[in-house]
Amino acid sequence: DNPVQTPEAVDQLHHVPVQESLQGTFQAIRLVRRELEGKAPLIGFSGAPFTLACYAIEGSTSRDYHLARQFMYQEPRAWHALMDRLTDAVIAYLQAQQQAGAQALQLFDSWAGLLSPEAYRAYVLPHMQTIFASLSGVPVIHFATGNPALIPLLQEAGGDVIGLDWRCSIQETLPRIQAGRALQGNLDPAILLTSPEVIRREAQNLLRTVGERPGFIFNLGHGVLKQTPEAHVRVLIETVQQHGVVPTP
Repeated sequence: DNPVQTPEAVDQLHHVPVQESLQGTFQAIRLVRRELEGKAPLIGFSGAPFTLACYAIEGSTSRDYHLARQFMYQEPRAWHALMDRLTDAVIAYLQAQQQAGAQALQLFDSWAGLLSPEAYRAYVLPHMQTIFASLSGVPVIHFATGNPALIPLLQEAGGDVIGLDWRCSIQETLPRIQAGRALQGNLDPAILLTSPEVIRREAQNLLRTVGERPGFIFNLGHGVLKQTPEAHVRVLIETVQQHGVVPTP
């Protein structure tokens, strides 16, 4: 409803106080953190400004978000004004999650892969750098999809961990990750819809590809598909725990 498709629409956007509007979310984080204490870390997350701008401008899902990209090129001043507003909101949201108990944070840029490196640098990078410069005290994961050419720019933007989607070659990406930065990924989520045998095989293949490289975090290459059986998730976790290499402290 009410897509943001003109400079005037950007000007009319009003500030939403994050703490007051999302008290239920932050209370849920506090409760989950209490239950997980000593068992597993709690990760908070947010969509990244470019992906949020795509949703705001298109008003619905899209295969290529061409309206958002058109607006970006055609109305650069309004685009950056929109990105500034979204950047401020994302910072406030992530900081509030951290204050509520999140022990790591992840930024999802699910549609950044639609952009060329040149477009990313001009229209997205400054805003992402602002976000990462505003976060401290917990590790931050930077995840974007689908375009290996963006890997250097994702690292330039910031983040302690670079998240890789399943369409990128982890073997080719590993040497491009800077020292001191971890890599997370990147099993195809559709594999969890198959069978325990296939899940074990593909997970072990990925682990063999990475080998004993320090700073690797096994994960899916995007979110868990809603039709995924819970038992299959357990198979994956058990396989990684059994065959993965745990670094020596």
